[in-house]
Amino acid sequence: MYRLWHVTKTARVNVSVSSRVNMSVTSTQCDAKNNNRSIHSDNVEEVHNVPMHVIIRPIPPVLDELKVQSIMNTIKTADISVVPPIDVLWIKGREGGNYYYSFGGCHRFAAYQRLNMSTIPAKLIKSNISHLSTYLGASTPDLR
Repeated sequence: MYRLWHVTKTARVNVSVSSRVNMSVTSTQCDAKNNNRSIHSDNVEEVHNVPMHVIIRPIPPVLDELKVQSIMNTIKTADISVVPPIDVLWIKGREGGNYYYSFGGCHRFAAYQRLNMSTIPAKLIKSNISHLSTYLGASTPDLR
């Protein structure tokens, strides 16, 4: 079970989630700084430019083409910091290898990919194989 804190301008409400699949939450606060929040990276401030080619995305996305196009236009014409960073799970393999998994941010990832960007802004969340198996179950690879 995951415990989430849903914050509004007037009250803080404790929300418990039993699902092991839905692990992200968007805040309803009005100020722009906190508008795009994630349960994984809410306490992570540092944003890295992660090479696109190292990010493993094991679940095929279902994309809304209009949303991808809108994000692409924002990246091309506006301040790139307007587009929130994606969350990337950083997992050390049993022999010290680095693995970078991303499950959310599929529209943002597709937009950067289609624009042939070599990196994507991301918050790195130190994780482990146990957390990865929450997403992949029996399909979890043996990370070295």
